[in-house]
Amino acid sequence: MQNPSEKTPAGWESLPSWLLTQTAQHAHRLVGDAFSAVHARGYHYRLLATLETFGPASQAALGRRSGIHVSDMVATINELADRGLVERAPDPADRRRNIISLTAAGRRQLRRLEERLAECQDELLAPLSAEERQRLTELLSRLLDHHRRTGTPEEPWR
Repeated sequence: MQNPSEKTPAGWESLPSWLLTQTAQHAHRLVGDAFSAVHARGYHYRLLATLETFGPASQAALGRRSGIHVSDMVATINELADRGLVERAPDPADRRRNIISLTAAGRRQLRRLEERLAECQDELLAPLSAEERQRLTELLSRLLDHHRRTGTPEEPWR
């Protein structure tokens, strides 16, 4: 026979911070597994998506726009360039820096990653209706916006 206290969740299991952390860990695992299946990481997606949205840019601009720290940017660009997903070219205005641009292969990889990401969202949010998904997204966005404004540090999506 089960102990009744084992059936009752601990008080901390109903705290929003604990629920958010547990859900975030599950989401991180889902996305990580989906991206690794196509030989990619979260940084790859963020950089490719940033290039598609804003166009060719310097490494510094890409770092600011994508939220990828400068210490991770060079390795991420190297990985994508080695696979022909991005190209480096000297900046005509300043030969000391490179301009990074998206290749056709990079666009195709971005589409694959977007498909994987959509599947992850569906799996993660499966028990929620479309309206509930929208509301959850709005609430999470509001929380994140607040903490960004108040300076609470965040961990980048790797």
